[in-house]
Amino acid sequence: MKKINIITAILLLATTFVSCEKDGIHEIETTPTDAGAQIKFFNFGVNAPSMNFYANDQKISATLSGTGAEAAAGVNYGSVFPAANYALLPGGDYTLKGIVSATATTNPNAVVANLQGSLENGKLYSLYTSGAYNADSKTVEAFLVEDILPAASATNAHVRFVNTIANATSGFDLVAKNINTAAEVVIATNIGYKAASTFTEVPNGVYEVFARYPGNPANVISRTGTSQVSFIAGRAYTISSRGDMTVTGAAATNRPFLDNTSNRP
Repeated sequence: MKKINIITAILLLATTFVSCEKDGIHEIETTPTDAGAQIKFFNFGVNAPSMNFYANDQKISATLSGTGAEAAAGVNYGSVFPAANYALLPGGDYTLKGIVSATATTNPNAVVANLQGSLENGKLYSLYTSGAYNADSKTVEAFLVEDILPAASATNAHVRFVNTIANATSGFDLVAKNINTAAEVVIATNIGYKAASTFTEVPNGVYEVFARYPGNPANVISRTGTSQVSFIAGRAYTISSRGDMTVTGAAATNRPFLDNTSNRP
């Protein structure tokens, strides 16, 4: 009976927050709830194809389709689903998968990411595809992190760092520099591949963000100029590294990059 009640609660929440179409997008408010677990999906595997994300055989992400057939596009490289907030699932053990759309012109229905994960009710998670796509096996690596959000602050934001770059020479330090005061905040130190830092308080403001190798003041990945980020008091953010450290083109899709995603709007 308890299991039935949990599933009923999930359906009620879905009815409240989801706009229903065949390939609709599931987004809910970012509030931990005992009725289910919440999860975000990041397609950060270098050269990975567009994909839809599944929990077991349940499709969680999809591009809206006006034809009734599955759209050829899904979550593209460098994109996050949901873009804001989280998707809701009943807590439990899952096979979490990234699958190319059935109507894609290349490798339709290919399971490119596959990860076993246990999700607990009342907790938040992020799944990342990472490293580099293997064109021979048509697979990419993936990992799951728990998003442990601190209590909101009236004066500070909370920021953490997740590293999805496989070919860096070491882990990264992440530093934010206030554009008005030039004060630097060290958000994380020596975060290796597939690792995440805890959330750190950062004063409300606008920042440049830099990834550095430990013990070296040189910026190896920078987010400056028009890519400055605002960290707003009361909110929580994840800065994630992605890309290929051997790529040097300033506009190249696979260049090293620091993504900024909101965990608590």
